[in-house]
Order: sequence, then C-alpha cells, then structure tokens
Amino acid sequence: MKNSGLALIAMVLPFLGATAQAQADYPSKQLRIVVPFTAGGSSDIQGRLIAEYLGKLYGKPVVVENKAGAGGHIGGKYVADSGADGYTLLLGSIGLHATYGVYPKLPYNPGIDLKPITVVAQMPHVVVAPPSLAANSLEDLTKLAKGKPESVNFGSAGIGSSVHMIGELYKMESGAPIIHIPYKGSSAAMNDLMGGQIQLLFENVPTVIANVQAGKLKALATTGDVRSPQLPEVPTAKEAGLPGLEVMSFTTLAASKDVPDALILKINQDLQKIYADPKFRQGLEKLGMTPVGNTPEQAKAYIDKERARWDKVIETAKITTGN
Repeated sequence: MKNSGLALIAMVLPFLGATAQAQADYPSKQLRIVVPFTAGGSSDIQGRLIAEYLGKLYGKPVVVENKAGAGGHIGGKYVADSGADGYTLLLGSIGLHATYGVYPKLPYNPGIDLKPITVVAQMPHVVVAPPSLAANSLEDLTKLAKGKPESVNFGSAGIGSSVHMIGELYKMESGAPIIHIPYKGSSAAMNDLMGGQIQLLFENVPTVIANVQAGKLKALATTGDVRSPQLPEVPTAKEAGLPGLEVMSFTTLAASKDVPDALILKINQDLQKIYADPKFRQGLEKLGMTPVGNTPEQAKAYIDKERARWDKVIETAKITTGN
C-alpha cells in the first residue's frame, strides 16, 4: 500500500507541475472572448473594450466572437464546453447567470457550468420609444397600454435577457398589458423599433443613447437609483412613480467550470490592472456603465443574490420558453 501511494504521488507531481507552469505562462496564445449576442449591442461593446485592453496587457491577440441565440445560451454552452485552459472566456449577462430559469430544458446548467471571474459593470436600462408613440412618460405609457390592451409591443434580445426581464418587471409593477416580442439580439430589436414594428425597448443606455440624443428615439425613464449622467433630463422610474422598477443589469467575464481556480484568480488579477487604468474605466462610464471589477468570490455572491431575485419574477409571471 505504501509503495502504491508513492507511485501515485510520482504520477501526480509531474501533472501538477505542468499545470502550474501552464498557468505561469498564461497566456501563450490568442484568447477569445465570446459575446453571446449579435454585434452592436451593449455586451458586444463591452467585450470589445475588454479585448482591446487585455490585448495590450498580454501582448497577445484577444478576439471577440459573437455566438448569438437562445437568449445567449448558445454562446454560454460553447464556453462551458471549451475546456480547462482558460483561452475561451465569456462576456456573461444577467440572462446567462440570473434568469436562465426561463429555459427549463437547457443542455447545461449555467449556475454550475460557468465560473465567474468578475462582474464587469452594472448599468441602468432606459425605456425608449419612437417619437410617434403617444406617450412621453411612464405614466403616459401605462395609461396608453391599459386604454388599448395588447396594442403596445416591446422587443428584447431574447427570452430571459435583461431587456426582456425588465419589461416583464414593468408589466408586473404597472399592470400594463404590453406584449413581448423576442429577437436574437438587441440590434435586431433596435432595427424594428426604429422601423415602427415594435413600440418599446427596455434597453441598456449604451445601445440607445446615440439615437436618443439625435432625437430618433425618446426616453421615458431610466431604471437606476439615480439619473443617468448620459441622460440627466430623463427621470428615474422611481421619480416617475414606479419604485419597483429600480433595477440594474450587469455583465460578467466568466469561464468554463473546468478552468482551475488558480487560473481564474490570475485572470482576475490581470483584470485588476486594467481596472486601474482610468481610460478603461472612463470607457465604460462614457457608455453609461458603472465599472465593478470585483473578485471571483464577490462576483459569485452577487450573481447568486440576483438569481434569487429574478427567480421570483419568473415564477410570478410564469415566464418560460418551454424548452
């Protein structure tokens, strides 16, 4: 038995040494950040910003790949299955980490199969509509929707996405019978909003701010606890009489559960160097985001709390994809 134990140790030590060396050499090749939505949305903007700064830090290419569909879970499953080397990362979202309960038959478990590295940023959403909509405030919107039931449609980046869930939360808080139209990403929903096929989006500030400032869309309210610095004239939902719509979405950088904790910590420590750069933080802030950059443990605790909150919304509103 003693000799067997020594033999096992002799077999394991080289493996541990090789693993430690691989982590010390990380990264030795190109990294990928998978954005699980179409190009042009808020997640895509953040993913490309992180890729730019990580590429500078590492002196290695960091590329962004968009893998959209199933509310982000095509990209999420892809990263979950990517192995233990840590060269494929995920720009995660509230949809992947906190509202996946809308998908009862997912081929993976995001809460187990994805390992958070950090919360990248938090951001309020903004309720936007085309100028032609006969509502200039949340109060107007609620009256319009109640007066003409099922006449107002809102789009989203997919079932369970933050853009969808905040719309559902508005329905619950206001009683307005608006209809959800899911898309495969925010950019597709935005195109139909601009074209008049839908009447509302509960979208991230970065995705809509240019069109709001240009007068192509109007902002009815934001969902943060204070007014958005990018849209200071737009009241918060709380100011507009809906305190229950005070909510922030969030994004993460995550990896497969197979990536060792030691490598997760190394990547997190490298990200801290990026967060220490005022230009990186300003890049997020200019887009209407609040930089976070916390530890893996803090990120997991935050995600667990958010998932519990949104599970209640999913259960109350009976939201499901059925698959």
